Amino acid sequence: MSGRLTVIGLGPGNADQVTPEASRAVAEAKFFYGYKPYLDRLDLRPDQTRVASDNREELARSKDALSKAAEGHDVAVVSGGDPGVFAMAAAVCEAIEAGPVEWRAVDVAVVPGITAMLAVAARIGAPLGHDFCAISLSDNLKPWELIELRLLAAAGAGFSVRLIILVSGEPMMMQ
Repeated sequence: MSGRLTVIGLGPGNADQVTPEASRAVAEAKFFYGYKPYLDRLDLRPDQTRVASDNREELARSKDALSKAAEGHDVAVVSGGDPGVFAMAAAVCEAIEAGPVEWRAVDVAVVPGITAMLAVAARIGAPLGHDFCAISLSDNLKPWELIELRLLAAAGAGFSVRLIILVSGEPMMMQ
């Protein structure tokens, strides 16, 4: 008997920016896997269980959550922002692809969230209109040389490039 795994986007950090769909998904799940600061944002009932892990453990977290769901449980993997944008949805898909066949029977759903990119752009009055691209500047999962090539390609393609940086919790935009 296979369970369900829902990857839930909690938005950029403001409780007002958690979508109603994400709130419903949180209410329905029994086990929650995630980076501890994201799990700390949840107001869980006594019958719901947190399984916290550290940052940079996305694949291991995904595997643990899939194993629990494959046992027949209703599991959630929480992510900041939108789980499909530089976040947990990709790690879950990667784990399923490389994992045991029973993980493919797990009912997987992704509940989108508001990205920090969108929230900050709206807050500072710099909407992401026309063509734009999103490039992670993190070299956790790819070498810096590849990031540099992508930045050069984006600049060469004529994209409007804005780097939005949070400094002491306040957005600052560089163009």
